[in-house]
Amino acid sequence: MTRTILAPFPNVSVESFEGLTVQFVRKIGARVILRGLRTLSDMEYEFGMTLTNHRLDPEVETVFLMAGAEYSHVSSTLVKQVAYFGGSEELRKFVPEPLVAPILAKVQGPSDPPRFD
Repeated sequence: MTRTILAPFPNVSVESFEGLTVQFVRKIGARVILRGLRTLSDMEYEFGMTLTNHRLDPEVETVFLMAGAEYSHVSSTLVKQVAYFGGSEELRKFVPEPLVAPILAKVQGPSDPPRFD
């Protein structure tokens, strides 16, 4: 889904990896980790991760971007709940249009109801 949304940006790639983030950053030749923050509790967690990453590789920097106020409360749990109980119109308020159908299919599929924890 991330690749779908970022497709219009040729200078952006979506990659998956296993292992330590700093190892992946080194492997692809990058020097900066970009992280998003929503709340103060995110900052607390990310601060610890940043200190750890810096200890593992002092050459790798971490840059934080704050979410806009209208998105600071949005989480994957919230999106799943809105999709499951609200439907497409409500979901469109939180995710880009191309993601509405795939998310609805995932949470409203034939399996057990999703967990919201």
